[in-house]
Amino acid sequence: MALSPSDEVAAALREFAERIDVFDTAPRAAVVEVRVGERAVALRAPVVKALVEALRAYQDPRDRGTCDHCGGPRLDDNFMCADCGRPSGLFGQLLRERAARYEGPPGQLPG
Repeated sequence: MALSPSDEVAAALREFAERIDVFDTAPRAAVVEVRVGERAVALRAPVVKALVEALRAYQDPRDRGTCDHCGGPRLDDNFMCADCGRPSGLFGQLLRERAARYEGPPGQLPG
């Protein structure tokens, strides 16, 4: 049976807390309680610290940096900016240089 999204988040938080708690012998007093739907997950200080570090260290695999032209954060797999439509970075520079030199298919007269 598949878990609901809120049950999955609550389970992941509990599992995370259990993995960290095994290394800490301090009293089991919760510092933070996180409510996910109807479920509450108690987090002790070492778990809170580890969770904050994990959240700050996380980088979305879709994050390819920012556009050199507009600063937008939405570059696709080819480093084309979804905000301004221009290619970014070294790849973008190479595309612009090649496009500037392109003369069309061989044997075709310009213009």
